[in-house]
Amino acid sequence: MSQLPQHSAELDDVDIWRPHVTVATVVPQDGRFLLVEEDVRGRIVLNQPAGHLDPDETLHAAALRETLEETGWEVTLTCLLGVQQWRSPSGRQFVRFTFGAEPARHHPSRPLDDGILRTLWLNRDEIAAAGARLRSPMVLASVDDWLTGRHLPLDAIRAFSARP
Repeated sequence: MSQLPQHSAELDDVDIWRPHVTVATVVPQDGRFLLVEEDVRGRIVLNQPAGHLDPDETLHAAALRETLEETGWEVTLTCLLGVQQWRSPSGRQFVRFTFGAEPARHHPSRPLDDGILRTLWLNRDEIAAAGARLRSPMVLASVDDWLTGRHLPLDAIRAFSARP
């Protein structure tokens, strides 16, 4: 039986599997939801504004940043819809923190992230009809979480800094 390292410095040297940590926002307006159409390795898919957590970034900040970069929309986070885990067909594994948000200000002349073809506002039925074009099953599940009132408080997620 192998022995685990005893000191935190030793733990840093251990090769540990890590899923991709991502964030997404569900942004409703007048019965429609803000989505992006994006090119993912040659496949055109629909997704919520979403992306990876950057080093030293809080989950809340990442959600705001990704939404702005991918859509040109500044949003106000209103709730945590949930934490989802998904294994893609390629075998990549994701843990996604999905937030509810309200649109605050649009910057239509702002360039969108690489790979983002356009933004769309679609209702739930249009999103469901997209079927195989959805980037993952998390897209429709997140909209359904919003619609069923599955709203957790934002302070359910807390960020802590290292001690000086």
